[in-house]
Amino acid sequence: MFKNLTKKEKSWVLYDVGNSAYTMLACSLIPIWFKSLAIGTGPGQISSDKATAYYSISIAVVTIAVALLGPILGAIADHKDTKKIFFQTAVSLGVIGCIINGFAPTWVIFIVVYVLTKICYSASLTFYDSMLNDVTTEDRMDQVSSFGYAWGYIGSCIPFTVALIAYVLGPDMMKVIPGILSKIIGFSVTGIWWFIVTMPLLKNYKQINYVDTHGAIGAAFKKIGRTLKTIALHDKKVLFFLIAFFLYIDGVGTIIDNCINIGTDLGLNTVGQVVFLLATQVVAWLGSLVFANLSKKFKTVPLILICIVGYFCVCLYALTLSTIWHFGILAFGVGCFQGSIQSLSRSYYSKIIPPENSGEYFGIYDIFSKGASFLGSAVIAWVKLAGGTINIAVASLAIFFALGFIFLKVSDKQQVRAR
Repeated sequence: MFKNLTKKEKSWVLYDVGNSAYTMLACSLIPIWFKSLAIGTGPGQISSDKATAYYSISIAVVTIAVALLGPILGAIADHKDTKKIFFQTAVSLGVIGCIINGFAPTWVIFIVVYVLTKICYSASLTFYDSMLNDVTTEDRMDQVSSFGYAWGYIGSCIPFTVALIAYVLGPDMMKVIPGILSKIIGFSVTGIWWFIVTMPLLKNYKQINYVDTHGAIGAAFKKIGRTLKTIALHDKKVLFFLIAFFLYIDGVGTIIDNCINIGTDLGLNTVGQVVFLLATQVVAWLGSLVFANLSKKFKTVPLILICIVGYFCVCLYALTLSTIWHFGILAFGVGCFQGSIQSLSRSYYSKIIPPENSGEYFGIYDIFSKGASFLGSAVIAWVKLAGGTINIAVASLAIFFALGFIFLKVSDKQQVRAR
């Protein structure tokens, strides 16, 4: 299947293979390593509750930073011959930060480097997503976008397996190697992998769609204001899609961000959880390939709706969670639709926006994407503080998918705005 892609499409897909390795690390081992540095009774160390709070605050900081910077950087990158420069800078800083993170001696340095790295990583995705219009044609967007997520999931398993082995050999498990070496191996392998598989895109990408005008940050702010006004008043298809996307991707992001917390609250074995998450990558790979093939025969919106219904069922299934095997079934269900709902949303959005302003529009898209799980996490926190179980908290996310389904149906009935 990979051989059916053009050279530019392959190069673009490979970046998903690179950045997904860091995504996997951030969803699993990074919070564990952070807490191993932070929790304790020695000088400078903190309680488990404070460690969880500070880590949550760091995620919120990243969310806010990306929400503020994404549209601005995207709008500036839409100018001729600038998108590649911004992308290369974000990737380089992200890779360097990832490797440095492994050497952090204290939890304060660790969390600061992590925040900066995650901001660069998120910024690179804004530019990367907006490149889709430049590397393929509209009729192939669904397929190429799905391949990106598919190969990203399976490719991330390679460096993550090395990182997982380093963790198992570390002080929390087998105590064969010291904690600092365990982290250095995990972060370094991930950073090096991220950089190597990005090289083809840096070599082969050429910006085709761009705006001719030049301007500074002030002009970019004005441009974004005009674009937001246009979307709100005149581009109902984009408006209702963004509302739908915010709602259903909220549930997706919340489940991904809280997967370890879900298992921990249920008292499940940590290594068992991580192994199931690794297996989920393989399931997500297969699921994305299936939907990539389906996209050749069916329209994008019905496929996204199927994914939304799938996630809705997963949330309700969470009411039965009690064992590690239940957790595994939940992870399997998530994997079936995880890559597909994200890749198809990305390609569908690419089709309904002006290609010359794709950087700016994907900056706006990222506000809804990166900021969504913040609301979902708040729902989980509210349910837990009210005395509810993690099962009820996850099941509550079903409302986001139900509303997302409705708004996506509304968006599908609107006409694409004439450019």
